[in-house]
Order: sequence, then C-alpha cells, then structure tokens
Amino acid sequence: MASSSFSFLLVAALLGLASWKAIASDPSPLQDFCVADLNSPVRVNGFVCKNPMNASADDFFKAAMLDKPRDTNNKVGSNVTLVNVLQLPGLNTLGISIARLDFAPLGLNPPHTHPRATEIFTVLEGTLYVGFVTSNPDNRLLSKVLNKGDVFVFPEGLIHFQFNPNPHKPAVAIAALSSQNPGVITIANAVFGSNPPISDDILMKAFQQAIAFDPSPLQDFCVADMASPVRVNGFPCKNPMNVTSDDFFNAAKFDMPRNTMNKVGSNVTNLNVINFPGLNTLGISLARIDYAPMGVNPPHVHPRATELLTVLEGTLYVGFVTSNPNRLFSKMVHKGDVFVFPKAMIHFQMNLDHNKPAVAQSALSSQNPGVITIASAIFGSTPPISDDVLVKAFQVEKKVIDWLKSQFSENNHY
Repeated sequence: MASSSFSFLLVAALLGLASWKAIASDPSPLQDFCVADLNSPVRVNGFVCKNPMNASADDFFKAAMLDKPRDTNNKVGSNVTLVNVLQLPGLNTLGISIARLDFAPLGLNPPHTHPRATEIFTVLEGTLYVGFVTSNPDNRLLSKVLNKGDVFVFPEGLIHFQFNPNPHKPAVAIAALSSQNPGVITIANAVFGSNPPISDDILMKAFQQAIAFDPSPLQDFCVADMASPVRVNGFPCKNPMNVTSDDFFNAAKFDMPRNTMNKVGSNVTNLNVINFPGLNTLGISLARIDYAPMGVNPPHVHPRATELLTVLEGTLYVGFVTSNPNRLFSKMVHKGDVFVFPKAMIHFQMNLDHNKPAVAQSALSSQNPGVITIASAIFGSTPPISDDVLVKAFQVEKKVIDWLKSQFSENNHY
C-alpha cells in the first residue's frame, strides 16, 4: 500500500511539472501538439495544424548538427544557426526555438532585437562580452563578461549584442528563445539597409543626436497603488472600496499644442499607467505627438506594444521596418488617416511640410509600452557600448562612432 501511494504521488508530481508552461507571445496550444502544415494555403497567426493522425516522431526531430562549427568568415565574424518552426514544424504553438551562435576571434553578433522573444543564452566555449540596453529615458547598458558554462538572459524586444573579445580563440554559445518564430531586427541593417531605404532627411535628424503582453485583468479593474512597496509585474491593486471616478480620469489637455523646440522637432506626451493609475491591467495607453515643420519622431520601438496612430492635423510620412531582411513599409498619411505599427518593429513619423506643424494621437496595446529610440540607445547608453562592438556592427571607422557618441552625450530622448 505504501509503495502504491508513493507511486501515485510520484506520477502526480511528474504530471504537475509536465503541465507547467511558459506563456509567451505565441499562440497557446489548445491540444497536445499542432505540427505546422507548411504547405497549407490557409493563413493564420503561426501555421495551421497537420492532421494529427499523420504526425510522426520525425515532425519533432531535426538532425540540426548543432555540434558542428559554422563558417564565420564574414564582416562581423559570427554565424547564427536558428532552428525555429520553419525548420522544425513540431514547434508550432509550443512557444520556443533554439539557435547556435559561432564567433570568430573578435567576432560580433551585432546589436539587434527579437520582437517576439526573450532569449536565454549559454556559453559553450570561450569568453563573450554581452549586454542589453533598457528603454528610454535611461538607456542603461547592462553588460557582463561570460565564460564557459555561464548563462545570461536578454528580455524580449530590447536591443542586445554578444562580442568575442579574444583575438586568438573562437567562441560558441547556444540560445533558447521564447517563440516558435522570434524574428530578428539587426539595428544597423534595419536603419541603414532597409528596402526601400528610409529617407535621408529622417536619418539625418534622428542621428544628430532605443516583455511579454500586459497582465490580463482578473477582475473588473485594478487601479494601480503607486504607494505600495509590493513589487509585481505592473502594479498592485488599490483597495477597490477606495476607488473613485477620478482614478479613471485624467485632465490630460490633449487639445493643447506642445513645445517642439528641440533637435528632432517633435514632442510625445504619454498617458500611461504611471500618470493614469486606472489603466493598470487594462492593456492600453495613449499618446499625443506634436511635430514642428520638418519635425521627426525618430526611429524607435515599443518593446511591449502595437501602436495605432491617427493623424489629427497635417500630413505625415510614416513607416516601419520588418525583421531581417528589413523591408520598409511606408506611406503618406493625412488628417483622419490611421496607420498601425506592429509590436516591437522599428518605426518613425516625419512632418514633411516646411511651413505647417502636424499632430497625431496614438493608442498603444500596453499600459506601459516603453520606448527605445534607436540612435540614443546605441550611441548614448550609460555606460557606453564598446567602440569595438559599434565599429564592427556599423562597419565604419572609430572616429565616426566617436562623433555619433558625442551627439548623444546628453539626454536627447524625445
């Protein structure tokens, strides 16, 4: 009887562990598996399921040869071998993928983002200098030298890099990513190599000077208690008996023009959970954007939100750049027009009128979407990203990097 009870408890414990799953931004599985049918003409978020009766063990297997060194004879001295749902159809709906990263001596995986995944990174051989840059306004660089066996995590949507500082020995790492198709946006390629290219006017003004979805509500509302010492994902709830109508109201004066006398000629007024506590857990925020004549809201990302922009006055040239290989989607939008920027994609807006200002209002799908202005994050982080990393990433001389850093030595975040 004792043996039988122990066996039951063991099985129960194993089932409990097996049923735990990390819910990322990927679609959650609603059955045991959903092997991707890559040949289906049906378009869904992810891929449609292959008939489960036709699934086999080979759908969950790939002879990926991740034990074999890759060729790193290229400009940046690195090679990323990704195994995602496109190579391993059994990953569909399972919210995970994997990559092997090879680094030549002094090789670099340049500053980049994964718009749909957090990355957990393990060094297999050698030593690597790694880091990521936080959202505006701090653009804080969190970096560390890793040795064989060390592990480091890069939060979803944040700019990060890895560099082999050893001039004689290669390095190898393996990374797990919390999406079946994490995507990658290499900053230098996306900003300077998109197809078609981003306007020179936008880049000149921008460079004169970068995690998961919101928690879902489990009750009618959860007004943020800003005074609470408790730390949670978001904010703890104020006692609902103390909530009033004023918690859901903000005299934001969104009808009033803002000052655009700055280097980029724009001003973003955010209305998020920090200044509007009633937004807590509701997964939405708002912004008013004012543009001087020829003003630009420089290339940036929102790591936690999709943005829906409406033009209130004037005309704007807007666009976003997709994951590598970096296609630019851009359009002229006029008063009353609406444009959507997908979550974590690099995007921008510019007022091309030399004489008239413009105004827009944006809704964002997070109570605290965050913003990473690309130029500020790369060239103005605190502490600064190593010149060796930036010289190799942008394929320019050190004096160019030093000049760009000098343009961001002060707080230029708008």
